[in-house]
Amino acid sequence: MNVSYKERIARRLTLVTALIVLVVFAIIYLVVNYTVIESIDRELKLETDKHVGQIFIVNGEIRFVHKDEWQEQEHSQIQLNPIFIEIVDMEGNSMDRSPNLGENHLSFYPDRAIKKEAWTLKTGSREVRQMQIPLNHAGKQEGYMLVAKSFEDARELLTNLRNILLILYPGILISLFLSMRFLAGKSILPIKTIIQKTNLISQSNLNERIAVAEPNDEIAQLTRSINELLARLEQSMIREKQFTSDASHELRTPLAVMRGTLEVLIRKPRTSEEYVEKVKMALGSIDRMSEMIDQLLSLARAGKGKMSREEVELISFTQNFAKQTEKESGREIAFETNLLTPLFALVNEKSLQMILNNLTQNAIKYSAESTRVLMQVGRHDGAPFILVRDAGKGMAMESLDKIFDPFYREMDEMGSAIQGTGLGLAIVKKLALESDIRVKVESQKGQGSSFRLIFVNEV
Repeated sequence: MNVSYKERIARRLTLVTALIVLVVFAIIYLVVNYTVIESIDRELKLETDKHVGQIFIVNGEIRFVHKDEWQEQEHSQIQLNPIFIEIVDMEGNSMDRSPNLGENHLSFYPDRAIKKEAWTLKTGSREVRQMQIPLNHAGKQEGYMLVAKSFEDARELLTNLRNILLILYPGILISLFLSMRFLAGKSILPIKTIIQKTNLISQSNLNERIAVAEPNDEIAQLTRSINELLARLEQSMIREKQFTSDASHELRTPLAVMRGTLEVLIRKPRTSEEYVEKVKMALGSIDRMSEMIDQLLSLARAGKGKMSREEVELISFTQNFAKQTEKESGREIAFETNLLTPLFALVNEKSLQMILNNLTQNAIKYSAESTRVLMQVGRHDGAPFILVRDAGKGMAMESLDKIFDPFYREMDEMGSAIQGTGLGLAIVKKLALESDIRVKVESQKGQGSSFRLIFVNEV
């Protein structure tokens, strides 16, 4: 059975409060019970202390000190305060008792006289609280005096208190549940508003946002988080549409070139030199498409799944990479470092190799053959870095924010897009983001560019 969040909140809060109220009621009852019993026991103690020096048992006979005064005092006390007194010998046989006991007797427990403790018992139809003390004469114990006080009023008080608490408890629980349910409904009302608003947002209106309510509480934080998520989704959709449009356009161009070339070939017979020239042109278009498809696949695969990371020694790794690239490209790739000790970073080695490969290929492509590409390893603000610098054409300042966008290519002096797929730096950005590598770019038109890879996870 599906239970609404409002109901779950109300039930949980009611349950917790019910336990607290139950504990409070139990404490109240126990405190009152203890206070009442303690008060009666204190009165019994006063009575026993008052009478113990007035009564003696001598040779099995009860004797009183100032008997007339004691009887008069006892008579008036019995009428005003139900105190019951009974005197027994060592075996518990009754020797005398107060008139208000009638035919009833108090209970005799020799072992309790030593502890001087009180207990509750039934005497006939009455419930009393009793205490007993030994009676001594000339240093010898002759019997016991049993003193009791009616417990009926106290019992009625405790019973009434218990009944009142038992009646109040379910009433309090019902009131609490209804109150909690109402307050929970009020509390989640902003969440319902958020749900209604988000249900109206679809792919066609991702620019819509949820109004942030005041004050700045958890609901406002939730609203801002949803708005930020919608903003990221909107940007992702825009990039996806732009990427699809750019990919279609970039792939359509070499296909159009191939189609035009082949149509020219079939219009009329050609010389072998013309066939070779047109076939080479078609092969160039195919190579361009193959390169673009490979880059698109690399961009799609970047960040798929969780990349494993291992310790990579950056100095030896970069030096070996520079030597290998120099050998394959035929260009001078210089390596520099001012560090005397190994430098380790936690990174995916294959991703780092692809990042460096794209950066060095760009550096080679956009710089003259007479210039060299520099690769440097060091520290930047305490963090390890790898620098790739060229002395090529450089980039305008307004292009630095766009070079990592897929298919973006800066215009040359003639106003045409520089040759290339425009995907290399997009792959660099995505792999660097997945590897916790920050990329900083510095470039000046006509003086070259430098890309600095800063590693966040140093070992």
